Amino acid sequence: MGFTNSTFKKLNAIVGKNNCTKIKEDTYCYSYDSHNKGVLPCAVVFPKNAEEISQILKIANQENFYVIPRGAGTGMTGGCVPVHSSVIISTARMNKIIEINTNDLISRVEPGVITGDFHRAVQKKGLFYPPDPSSSDISTIGGNVGECAGGPKAVKYGVTKDYVLGLEVVLPTGEIIKTGVKTAKGVVGYDITKLMVGSEGTLGIITEITLKLLPLPEKVKTLSISFDKINNAAETVSEIIRSNIIPRVIEFMDNASIRCVEDYANLGIPTNVEALLIIELDGTELDVNFSMEKLIAICKKRGAKEIKTASTKEETDSLWKARKSISPALLKYGTYKINEDIVVPRSKIPLMVKKIQELQKKSGLHIVSFGHIGDGNIHVNVIVNKDNTEELEKGETIISEIFDYTIELGGTISGEHGIGITKLKYLPKEISEPAIALMKRIKKSFDPNGILNPGKIFE
Repeated sequence: MGFTNSTFKKLNAIVGKNNCTKIKEDTYCYSYDSHNKGVLPCAVVFPKNAEEISQILKIANQENFYVIPRGAGTGMTGGCVPVHSSVIISTARMNKIIEINTNDLISRVEPGVITGDFHRAVQKKGLFYPPDPSSSDISTIGGNVGECAGGPKAVKYGVTKDYVLGLEVVLPTGEIIKTGVKTAKGVVGYDITKLMVGSEGTLGIITEITLKLLPLPEKVKTLSISFDKINNAAETVSEIIRSNIIPRVIEFMDNASIRCVEDYANLGIPTNVEALLIIELDGTELDVNFSMEKLIAICKKRGAKEIKTASTKEETDSLWKARKSISPALLKYGTYKINEDIVVPRSKIPLMVKKIQELQKKSGLHIVSFGHIGDGNIHVNVIVNKDNTEELEKGETIISEIFDYTIELGGTISGEHGIGITKLKYLPKEISEPAIALMKRIKKSFDPNGILNPGKIFE
């Protein structure tokens, strides 16, 4: 049957005519994310609760049309992009922080809550929610859960899945279930919560999230360390971790990203070095000061050219502006960037950095590297001109080589961006055929009619 005018009237009846549109101009911005362009959706609906989503999904199964859940659309792999004519379910209206419990250190939120708003809300209560993707000022908690977002603080505190205690989920067939617990422990039945986190909206639509919180650290100290040699920077990271210092952040910028950002934002960062590390320490004042002395000694021993400690909030903000400006600044080098987020074991970081340098010299293309090097998560960007077929093919070959080498080193082809549509052809490089077949059977058991977010993760 598919999507018809009669179907649209039924959706109107569920969410209200002001919360449902099929006007092309309205739906256009729901056809793409931060990196990918898909087809125009048939309609976009804005439900306010799980019950309305449940009704929509039941109609989708009856009338055989596709449904795609969507947060803010900041993803990098097309996880919320329509690849077939589909109805978009936006969580924009489901944006309440339901509870911040300072006794049990948990919070309950709706999926449309902006991550940065949530950070600020819990901080006012003296609490801390560590996952902080670069898009936190616009991305949503629901989207972060769907992609298992990470961010700079993952080196010490982990990623989104480490903070999701429980969920309310609408299954593709319309049933509403609750998963997980509100306690520190719980092993009753299969862990459906962890299965949902990172499933990219293919197994259900999340309508409420219970999150673990931490006490706000007493002190935070931010340093920038520049190196004449990129390998020295990479080896420094490994030595810092081996020395039992666990910074909450170790971010990395290569020379191409440094120069690009300085041209873009004019922040006064040094451009005559091969690499820059941004390191943050947190904890008690005593612990931070002790760790900082030890860390500075390691950096000097490894040949750091310059070590600066941010002494004001403005200096700290300037460093983070540099780091967060990289992605938009990259198009200075070309009209299109192939952006991947590999992860390798920390001990293998120097080898991966060397490999990327070799590929850049061999290809002649701009390859810009930066990212969360403290946990081995490197964002590799191959810059090409989109109308140059030869450059595009060369760029894809480089990415394939990088993925092969990543797996050879014991790493993974995606740390926090997911698979979506961009990486699905590479999935068999990392996951065996029997494991993929099992994942497909799981998908089928959740979504027997295949109506939810089709064409993602699997061919």
